[in-house]
Amino acid sequence: MVAANIRRLREARNYSQDYVAMKVNISQNAYSKIELGYSKISLDRLFLIADALEVDYTQLIEPSSDNRMLA
Repeated sequence: MVAANIRRLREARNYSQDYVAMKVNISQNAYSKIELGYSKISLDRLFLIADALEVDYTQLIEPSSDNRMLA
């Protein structure tokens, strides 16, 4: 869910993975693994990604309205 929220919000802002990775100070490959759910995300990194995406961190961890409609 967190990975899907990160990707959805990044795409909504038309940010590239490279751009967000640069803002978070990680490689694009490492960032891609976060979005794909292949790597665990630390709390510190979650806050950095939220800052890069210009959202409150709660938007990354809460079910999106799309997900709530499916439940």
